[in-house]
Amino acid sequence: MGSLGAGEIILILVIFLLLFGAKRLPDFARSLGKSLKEFKKATSEITDEIDSAVNSKEENKETKKTEPKDSEK
Repeated sequence: MGSLGAGEIILILVIFLLLFGAKRLPDFARSLGKSLKEFKKATSEITDEIDSAVNSKEENKETKKTEPKDSEK
């Protein structure tokens, strides 16, 4: 199964036009755009949280390596 070609995309758009009418298509496009925006925002927030957790864990490892042990004091 490959990617969609131009003919398939046009056929899908014509079917949407016939099913929902020209007045509803902008509403669908707008809601799809909002959904994609929210999905990207949530994905970036999760990625940021994971990155910050990994960075803080790495910093903790580095500070443990540089701290003198009790026997060295």
